[in-house]
Amino acid sequence: MKLLIGDSFPTLNVKTTQGNIRLPQAYKGKWLVFFSRPGDFTPVCTTEFVGFQKRLEKFETLNTKLLGLSVDSLSDHHSWVTWIKDNLRVEIQFPIIDDKNRKVSLELGMIREAQADTSTARTVIIVDKNGVVRTILEYPKELGRNMDEIVRIVEGLQISDANGVFPPANWPHNEIIGDKVLLPPKLEISDEQAKQEGITKLVSWFKYKNL
Repeated sequence: MKLLIGDSFPTLNVKTTQGNIRLPQAYKGKWLVFFSRPGDFTPVCTTEFVGFQKRLEKFETLNTKLLGLSVDSLSDHHSWVTWIKDNLRVEIQFPIIDDKNRKVSLELGMIREAQADTSTARTVIIVDKNGVVRTILEYPKELGRNMDEIVRIVEGLQISDANGVFPPANWPHNEIIGDKVLLPPKLEISDEQAKQEGITKLVSWFKYKNL
């Protein structure tokens, strides 16, 4: 199954380095950043896991949990996490799914049936507190993920949900409106209302304000 934005994350029972987890029920009421990789003991993925761990507290402030997956076994995961701790002085504190049998990767459409190469299992799936898929990012094995962009996505989606607004490109450093946010194009606001509420209205469909 290939997930799409707006789908409900499928129910999965997974084994992890921190015990068995039932997805997405175990994270009900919280946001989830699910990220996968093709194998342990690879350089790009090592830098990514360290990057996620160093932002763990930021994700926690956003009511967001991290969950990794590798197409490897639990014993491999534990050995790799130990190597990171011993050599890079970083302790990975989020769970990592055992997917040696590729069941989860296949279920989520990250690899194809009978595909020997697992390099396509480099996906980030952001799931909201209701278990709905809100963002899907896919990366090649040659390029490491941008952790700050993933934080920005979670923060931006939460702001959108809470306020009914749209963070613009490169928010909060947009080239046109800076850290302001856009209003839905179909939202009708008179010139007088815009003036009273501090809304800048260029045309009916391009309106923005301070958050």
